[in-house]
Amino acid sequence: MSSLLVTGGAGFIGSNFVRFVIDNTDHHVTVLDKLTYAGHRESLAGLDPQRLTFVQGDICDAPLVNQLMEQADAVVHYAAESHNDNSLNDPRPFLDTNVIGTYTLIEAARKLGKRFHHISTDEVYGDLELDDPERFSESTPYNPSSPYSSTKAASDLLVRAWVRSFGLQATLSNCSNNYGPYQHVEKFIPRQITEIIDGRRPKLYGKGENVRDWIHADDHSSAVLTILERGEIGETYLIGADGEKNNRDVVETILTVMGKDSQDFEHVADRAGHDMRYAIDSTRLRTELGWEPRFTDFSEGIARTIQWYQDNEAWWRPQKDATEAFYAARGH
Repeated sequence: MSSLLVTGGAGFIGSNFVRFVIDNTDHHVTVLDKLTYAGHRESLAGLDPQRLTFVQGDICDAPLVNQLMEQADAVVHYAAESHNDNSLNDPRPFLDTNVIGTYTLIEAARKLGKRFHHISTDEVYGDLELDDPERFSESTPYNPSSPYSSTKAASDLLVRAWVRSFGLQATLSNCSNNYGPYQHVEKFIPRQITEIIDGRRPKLYGKGENVRDWIHADDHSSAVLTILERGEIGETYLIGADGEKNNRDVVETILTVMGKDSQDFEHVADRAGHDMRYAIDSTRLRTELGWEPRFTDFSEGIARTIQWYQDNEAWWRPQKDATEAFYAARGH
């Protein structure tokens, strides 16, 4: 049995990965998470305590990072400050976690000779025009547009530099927008779902024309595990499930699945620097490593996600009032 250290494993994507690993492998998982507002110990509830060790701590804490990494065979680095709206409000935490935190981890991995996988986002590539036939690929130049995406880009470049300069045994992945269980209600899809549950109309930035490439968190998890097991050291793999939808289509799908009028939403002022379109070309991951997504029907994935939020109000309810107060203060 091997041991994985998963940073940010109590967050949305990280906790889904931890659950996927425990359900599908024999690995032991140690989670290191600071438990900021976006991390929840409850997201790991019910998992076998013989298979999971939880440590509350900061990835910028070098002595703690070294101690935990010594005991691990591999590291999967999910921990990051997120997301765009928050980075526009207060950029500094994004520098601390996404840049200094990543540096702390890769220095420890370098010194201890550990296998390292770095999780990143398609937002480092900037955005595409709505009518652009191209999609992001591993050769797309970086063009980040927010404090969040720029600090994630910086972390990617640090990992690549440590591979080349110091022989770090690392792979990287950039993924499209995730959805699924355990996602904070500040994010687009769970915010719309919980607004409808609470009897309010969902909100749509601007005209709702912005396109995102959606992937279920379980598909992201299976892709990361595939890269960890079979990926080529030093290489980057883009993870996507051909799930391009504009924001209006997503809201209409959620309303329809929840038995509401598909047009029963309201428009709010667009946010600053709102990227128009993300689109992932995951050909390399599929052809070289043999990965395929499971959730290819967006409506099915959304229905499962809606059911989870309906069944787990105790998990998201404590977040809801503060989230809506934050957006209301900004006219959203």
